[in-house]
Amino acid sequence: MTEPVEKQATIGDCKRVIRRIIGKREAPEELGLNIYPMMDMMTILLVFLIMSFASGAADVVQSEELQIPTSTSQVEAAEALGIVISSSEIVVEGKRVLALRNGKVDPSLKQGGGNGWLITPLFNNLKQHRDRLKTIASKNPQRAFRGEVRLVADKRTPFRTLGEVIYSLGQAEFGALRFIVLREGGEG
Repeated sequence: MTEPVEKQATIGDCKRVIRRIIGKREAPEELGLNIYPMMDMMTILLVFLIMSFASGAADVVQSEELQIPTSTSQVEAAEALGIVISSSEIVVEGKRVLALRNGKVDPSLKQGGGNGWLITPLFNNLKQHRDRLKTIASKNPQRAFRGEVRLVADKRTPFRTLGEVIYSLGQAEFGALRFIVLREGGEG
């Protein structure tokens, strides 16, 4: 009788055995949610919402502290940084920057005191907006930074306060001003 001869398995033999074992298994089903189409959809919705909010007339609510002057101008409000000056406060993009007393800026908030023109808290806030808008413009050449501002001021705002705000805007590189007014006939 002959004894079986043992021989060492080669790499090829090992690969054949592994392939045979793997081939007998069923391929596992892919489980999970493919989020890429959902991300595309959300991006499209975001762009749509941004464009719909940016277009059209300025949404400004008149109150006892904010009475907008009237005009016969037919120019439409454009996309720009929104600033509101009421008799009690200055608001930039919906956030209160500083309080006013009877429409006047407290001298301690101005560079140079009572004779100064630069409103320090407003200037600092505007620099942040300028830097943000310039960063956006650097990443998107179609949206160049033009320093545009949409200014809503109470018709009783003192000229000095309006001048200080405009000076602060200019120092922060916002030079293209559009004053928001009511069209004659009461339309916004």
